[in-house]
Amino acid sequence: MIKYALVCEHEHEFEGWFGSSADYDDQQDRGLLDCPVCASKAVRKQIMAPAVAGTKAQTAGPDLNPQMRQMVMEAMGKVRAHVEENFDYVGDAFAREARAIHEGKSEDRGIYGEATPAEVKSLVEDGVNVAALPPGPPKKTEVN
Repeated sequence: MIKYALVCEHEHEFEGWFGSSADYDDQQDRGLLDCPVCASKAVRKQIMAPAVAGTKAQTAGPDLNPQMRQMVMEAMGKVRAHVEENFDYVGDAFAREARAIHEGKSEDRGIYGEATPAEVKSLVEDGVNVAALPPGPPKKTEVN
């Protein structure tokens, strides 16, 4: 696993964990990265000092061995599966329904769906609790 310090166009700082630098590049190219605060898709890596074996920074950080990577990936998959199995899918009506629940105009329940970055930003600014789902597993393609 690789941890990148990321920042959006509005200077919100956050971290992202990726299986490899190629995973980051792939997700960025496909527009899958967004700011957890404002949902901006204009996300970039920040300058980071690499962790070098034998330094205090390396020993103070998490153990990024293959077992840890597998555990993190499994946990993210379980979170996503739990949401998909127990929450109501509302599609592109997510922002409207989340706001209605927040305002008490709709039944209080867990929902998930799609929203534009502008819709997410508006929800966050209005105090509506929202969070991005962890990405699903990559689609398997047939190799000819």
